[in-house]
Amino acid sequence: MFPYNFLMTYKNQYVNYLKKFLKDVSICKENKDLFKKFFDYEEYKLKRINNLANLDENNYKTLYTYLIKFRNVNKWFKNKPWVDLTEKDIKKVYDKLEDNKILSRGGRPLLDKQAYYTKVFRSKPFEMAGKKEIAKKIMEFYRKTDNDEVRFIDEVTFKEIVKNVISPIQKTLCWLAWDIGENIATLLELQKKDFIKQKNPDTNELEFRVNLPRDKIKRARLTRSEITNFKETTEFLNKSLLELKSDEKVFKFGYRQSKKFFDRAVKIAKARTIPLGKNVSWKDLRSGMACYLLKQGWTLDEINSRLGHKPHSREISKYVSYLAIDRHKPKKKLYENDLQKVIEELEEIKKINKLYSKKFQDYEAENKTIANDLAFLKEFLKQSGDEKLIKFLEK
Repeated sequence: MFPYNFLMTYKNQYVNYLKKFLKDVSICKENKDLFKKFFDYEEYKLKRINNLANLDENNYKTLYTYLIKFRNVNKWFKNKPWVDLTEKDIKKVYDKLEDNKILSRGGRPLLDKQAYYTKVFRSKPFEMAGKKEIAKKIMEFYRKTDNDEVRFIDEVTFKEIVKNVISPIQKTLCWLAWDIGENIATLLELQKKDFIKQKNPDTNELEFRVNLPRDKIKRARLTRSEITNFKETTEFLNKSLLELKSDEKVFKFGYRQSKKFFDRAVKIAKARTIPLGKNVSWKDLRSGMACYLLKQGWTLDEINSRLGHKPHSREISKYVSYLAIDRHKPKKKLYENDLQKVIEELEEIKKINKLYSKKFQDYEAENKTIANDLAFLKEFLKQSGDEKLIKFLEK
């Protein structure tokens, strides 16, 4: 596998390593001819399908990943010309991949073997070698599986991490990654002109609109602009952008340095992902932001839009399931039904109490009338002098 040099652009990496790759004496001529034919085709295709006169960094990144895959696949087939591969050869490698007998340099099963299936075995490279149909036949029972792993961090963990980041510009990058939710490679490419300071029309508070142009985001993401949500993001951006010119990059360091300071802060904070407790990476801030917004009541479409996904993308659904966001709705209905019953019972009790209260008032009024009548009668009899009757009434 080619070691990626973070100080070089993907264009330089691809151009340099392609030259070395095609001159590598350990690779047979038939395969080098095939690889050159493929890269000529792929470069042309990427320009045309993306309406580009010249390839951009995203295109070169795609091409560079093909170089890595071709190097590995060529090794798996022991440098046998791909045009001469037999059904037995392909099946042997496929079974080893599926049985986790082909390992990464770290001694672990390949996590991206599906990419080899979809981009090499069942795609244009093997089609050019005349082996695509054989590969499809061998992989009859292959089914693409979605990555359903849930991993994210919560707001408390994020703040603990950023507390251990040293410089203000590094804190700016952390808050921007947590707030906007775009991947770190894109954020590192942003220039001052991509940030527009404005006042929120509802709260009159300062905020930034962050533009994420096509040439700086992943090909699958939607071009968009997002409004900052957190006052900390706004405060750090306001200070970081102050002395910059319009075309200057906000962050004067690359991925390697950003990973170094972020990993250091994660280690000090002893931060781990939810739920499996893995090491926190920049990508976990993106999923963490999505989970935070889910808990704040944002809809799936609103969050997908902020993440740059297409409408109704199901990527975020696994987080909805894990957080049991929808599970509270049936419970809420039960609570509301029980509450309605209690309200109805209280209303009935109030009606009964009102009825008894009226009867008691009528009884008191009637007793008062009788008492007044008796008092009048006693006074009348006293005046009449009938002692026997008076004594009877007083008993």
